[in-house]
Amino acid sequence: MAARNSPLIADDTSDNELQKAMSAVASALADPSRVSILCALMDGRAWTATELSGVADIAASTTSGHLNKLLDARLLTCLSQGRHRYFRLASSEIAHLLETLMGVSMRPLSTPVSTTPSHLRYARTCYDHLAGELAVQIYQYMITEKWIEADGSGLTQDGQRELEKMGMQLNLRSKRKPCCACLDWSERRMHLGGTVGAALLSLLIDKQWLIRVEGYREVNLTPAGKLALQRCFGVQL
Repeated sequence: MAARNSPLIADDTSDNELQKAMSAVASALADPSRVSILCALMDGRAWTATELSGVADIAASTTSGHLNKLLDARLLTCLSQGRHRYFRLASSEIAHLLETLMGVSMRPLSTPVSTTPSHLRYARTCYDHLAGELAVQIYQYMITEKWIEADGSGLTQDGQRELEKMGMQLNLRSKRKPCCACLDWSERRMHLGGTVGAALLSLLIDKQWLIRVEGYREVNLTPAGKLALQRCFGVQL
């Protein structure tokens, strides 16, 4: 008879817990209305249940059940402010998972023809960082200029210096990865995530090189932004 504290039993227990956790996430993603809610929250902001019911085109009572399911799966967090409750994605890792699933789901069997609206394909938010064709160009420039380490995990000294010259505030003590390559589901190439990706988006918005479109993930490039991004990142418009 195996001892109760046998490593084999411990491993089996860990495997079972992992399988249950993965099943809970898969179950939470298995409903189109819940997927609509998660996609709406990809803009990185917190939304009320009423706003999310409008996005998913479902009744308020139904929305409550869907939100509880997503909370139980730890895909969302709930913030209370006064009489209002706001929901947002639990972390940047959840956003990365969703962006990757979008890329897998959109993968065609034949030559790809993008059906993504052109304004979203060019520039949008991916949780707290920039996505789309513009983000892909910036990331490729940073790789070419060796602003990012060879393994993609962080900035080089040159990269840190150049971004700080632009006015970027970097929190390099964050527990989050400084840099990570995030698959762009419309471009099928990588854009920049992590702490640096979030700081870059904040910088571009603070300088008004990009402006958010209220209520969705779209961001627009301003005339000043066109000149600045051509100069700083070699962006081809």
